[in-house]
Amino acid sequence: FWLFPARRSRMDALGGFACACAGLVLLLLLAAAHRLGLLYQLLHKADPKSGRHGGELVAEVLRAHGVRYLFALAGGHVSPVLVACEKLGLRVVDTRHEATAVFAADAVARLSGRIGVAVVTAGPGVTNTVTAVKNAQMAESPVLLLGGAAATLQRGRGALQEIDQLSLFKTLCKRRTSVRTVRDIVPALRQAIVTAQSGTPGPVFVELPLDVLYPFHVVEKELGQATGPGGLRRSLVNWYLRNYVHDLFAGAWEPCDMTPLPVQVPLATAEQVQQVAELVSRAAKPLVLLGSQVTLPPTPVEELRAALEALGLPCYLGGMARGLLGKDSTLHVRQNRRDALRQADLVILAGTVCDFRLAYGRVLSRRSAVVAVNRDRAQLLRNSDVFWKARLAIQGEGARNARDAGPRATCHVPRATHMPRAQHRAMCHQLPQRRAKPGWRLPKNRPPVRMWVAVAGSVPGFGPRAASVGRPVAQRLAPQTPVIALVGNDACWSQISREQVALLGSNVACGLEYTDYHAVAEGLGAKGFVVGGDGGEGVDAVLRAAQATCRQGRPVLVNALIGKSDFRQGSISV
Repeated sequence: FWLFPARRSRMDALGGFACACAGLVLLLLLAAAHRLGLLYQLLHKADPKSGRHGGELVAEVLRAHGVRYLFALAGGHVSPVLVACEKLGLRVVDTRHEATAVFAADAVARLSGRIGVAVVTAGPGVTNTVTAVKNAQMAESPVLLLGGAAATLQRGRGALQEIDQLSLFKTLCKRRTSVRTVRDIVPALRQAIVTAQSGTPGPVFVELPLDVLYPFHVVEKELGQATGPGGLRRSLVNWYLRNYVHDLFAGAWEPCDMTPLPVQVPLATAEQVQQVAELVSRAAKPLVLLGSQVTLPPTPVEELRAALEALGLPCYLGGMARGLLGKDSTLHVRQNRRDALRQADLVILAGTVCDFRLAYGRVLSRRSAVVAVNRDRAQLLRNSDVFWKARLAIQGEGARNARDAGPRATCHVPRATHMPRAQHRAMCHQLPQRRAKPGWRLPKNRPPVRMWVAVAGSVPGFGPRAASVGRPVAQRLAPQTPVIALVGNDACWSQISREQVALLGSNVACGLEYTDYHAVAEGLGAKGFVVGGDGGEGVDAVLRAAQATCRQGRPVLVNALIGKSDFRQGSISV
């Protein structure tokens, strides 16, 4: 070659190219082996004789996370989950619509502070949940939705109830994932649950394909073997199917950690807490507006209530925070909020958002120093610099901020020019009275146990069944559970009619019949009563009879036939 350097150069180049090609082929082979699970199967084996199934892993993870109830509508895609949960002692509450299952899981999450779980079958079972999932998102409720799906190997082949389910929840869920192998069930669920509970809580969706839930022998049988003329093609297809099933179950039953992952919650800095304390100490007419978010874990509501009582600030309660201070609290101001806000020199928005409920911030005075505390950055500054501006905006947990700021604020001696706190509270109570809205009051020293419709405005009764299992000490609201359900039956969509008739001159689609809801209840095994209308019994007698029936362990529905009123006449329900 020393006589022909050009030839040697070409040979070297060819040799280098050959080595590069060999390396590329090797990388491609390794990538293919990894994708087919061949590398993983070298160290982890499947057990074809095992009768275990993925539903058992789902149940074990839920139990490890303190889940006691799950709400479901049965379907073949998710049967292993329901059966396994029942065997482990988790209560499976069956519903008649998938949205109801998610509404109930949402309610349990709010009432218990734990993750709420709903299980639905594939396709329409999943699509039916969309409204309820959006409601949970807007209510900042940690809900885990488990949805069945077609087998992974059948994707794109026209399997029963096969749709792109993950895309449905792109804007609704904090996390959405599809489990690919049985060994992925545990880590997928652990990560989904901690995501739902961290930061601003919200719903998550985990898709469980058919083949990760059923036992090895069932999946193997359903996949079958290639038939037809023999040859290399059939052999390759059969090898692929066998390898697919073995990879699906490889390492499935090896011991793994199922304990909850640490929940991450944004907290105010020490400097921000000190700033709040100083603002409170200098304020002459402070007000606190508490929203649903302050009732979220991890800070117990008892600690929040104690901190508020130590501060002695007048409080307006909204959403799930209603009932927080007890029925006899002198801090709780129930009316005159708009007038009080105009006069306040400090307003603390703890988990309260400047949306339509606060006229988008227009009710706040420009003269007031506003402290906004919220876990969600977007909600924290909603409509700010348009109708209001925050003196201090804190992305953090409102309950802990109040608890930590309390001791620092109360240690400051108020200036002589300040209005005494007791006098300020009395002033808030004595402002011109407005029509009182119906409210829920609880005995002192008892945390909230009531449900409140979220900002999404979903009207269906999402709380009844869930409240019955989430709060067994309360009167329960579930079929075959002692509860009194009161239906105010005015035979009209009055909330819409009152504006539609006045503004547009027609009652179309708003007028209804006086439906016999008491008869419907009787058909479902409950006891029905009717009050009002021609020949109706007195209200007191009916309610006493309803209470007596309820005490005997039977659910009751009272169909109260009511007339029209001018309540909020002319207002627009948007």
